[in-house]
Amino acid sequence: AFLPDGAMLVTERPGRLRLVTPDGEIGPAIPGVPEVDARSQGGLLDVALDPGFTENRLVYLSYSEPGEGGPHGPAVPRGRLTPRATPQLRDVEIIFRQQPKLRSTNHFGSRLVFDREGHLFIALGERQKEAFRAQAQDLGSHLGKIVRIWPDGTVPDDNPFVGNKTARPEIWSYGHRNPQGAALNPETGALWETEHGPRGRDEVNIPAPGGNYGWPGGPYGLT
Repeated sequence: AFLPDGAMLVTERPGRLRLVTPDGEIGPAIPGVPEVDARSQGGLLDVALDPGFTENRLVYLSYSEPGEGGPHGPAVPRGRLTPRATPQLRDVEIIFRQQPKLRSTNHFGSRLVFDREGHLFIALGERQKEAFRAQAQDLGSHLGKIVRIWPDGTVPDDNPFVGNKTARPEIWSYGHRNPQGAALNPETGALWETEHGPRGRDEVNIPAPGGNYGWPGGPYGLT
């Protein structure tokens, strides 16, 4: 994530967040990052700046969060970054956790994207194992979903499943496998995402509100 002065915040999977200056100087690990579960595909994953970073200094992370007794899953904390001279992440709070937590170390997804209205999209994998991958079609589960929340973790009133008592209101779209790439189209402002295809190849989607993107199932990925 590029800071306004041209420096970068860079995540390292074992759980380190570093500041890299515009001329390439790599700083020490920044204190304040929560403990991560870095087994297999897990660890400290994405980093994004709040749209109002210049005023509020808020930074958002995604990571695989350890759970009590073994189950774990993606979580999104935010904290305030102190000035570059002695960077620290302070006042850290978790604003989102994928539910349910499960025993799997793969397919966390975890991309973070802010849209032009200030909503935060979080791309979530279905955690790979056959025993629970079908939850990508279950609106009562966060597995295999893209969720859309406000920066404080609250749910926008116009999310597609608000008012549906059998669905989690954070859900924007479902039927995703492992969305690991996401960005806004610079012309339209729409979210685009990439994920593992059903049987070979990868898939590119423009997730519509309430859209179902088919996993598990389907013949091949789309391009």
